[in-house]
Amino acid sequence: MITVFALASGRSGTRFLCHLLRHNLKGAVCRHEPYFDWGNPSMFGAPIHDHTHGRLDRIRQQLSRKQRFIAGRRCEVYVETGHSFLKSYYDLAPEFFPRSKFVHLVRHPLKTARSETNRELWIDSTHFPWRHYRTDDGRLLYRWSLTGDEPIYQAVDLPEPTLFQHYVIQWIEVENRAMQFLDRFDKHDDCATMISPRDLNDPASVRGMIERLGLELAGEQVRIAGQQNRTPGVVTTVTSREEAEFREVVGRMPAEYLEIFRGAPYADCDWASWLQR
Repeated sequence: MITVFALASGRSGTRFLCHLLRHNLKGAVCRHEPYFDWGNPSMFGAPIHDHTHGRLDRIRQQLSRKQRFIAGRRCEVYVETGHSFLKSYYDLAPEFFPRSKFVHLVRHPLKTARSETNRELWIDSTHFPWRHYRTDDGRLLYRWSLTGDEPIYQAVDLPEPTLFQHYVIQWIEVENRAMQFLDRFDKHDDCATMISPRDLNDPASVRGMIERLGLELAGEQVRIAGQQNRTPGVVTTVTSREEAEFREVVGRMPAEYLEIFRGAPYADCDWASWLQR
């Protein structure tokens, strides 16, 4: 069985990607964030905190459960597009899923951070249960985000980042993890990069993604169809305030975290200059 995971931030089109692959891959079982698959942990919440603090034995226990669940699907290809991969288990995944392929999904960093901010504020306003989890030291943390304890947050000379800036820092960290993962495990040839939303809506790009992964199309024509995961009643709008806060993060970010944006796949994006200083 081949497994396919997303290398992505939240709010970058991962749900739409799941639907695209479900419509267009032959012999595939596709999941987005598997909250309702008993025995298949989503890897959000506590696993993110455990990974940040080096409790890898706990991560391996969860991955053993995920491995058993996926093996039980008895399909040719299993796809999971949730954005937890780079937050809680990317560096351990090859132990459990050696035959894996990847889709690196990259969205404009300002729009991603603004959309993640909007989603967290909206979820808080609805008093959604289980949006937080409690850590061993008693803190309540947002389930779908990095903890803020990661080294990058201490490296940035920004003692009290806004929520938007938290998500800017997270986006930079996630993209660094994506490239480090591909380098460390020599997975570049097993990864297709998609610039979101442009490539997700282009049949030629979708076909190229599937071919790049060595998988089989379900039909002769690519079908562009899927569910967009919009935040109800909110439009993602980047204003001069977000632009200023973004520039502040980049200006205070150690240079080593920004080096990757000088090369592929970022350098050709129209927003790449935002990550230079």
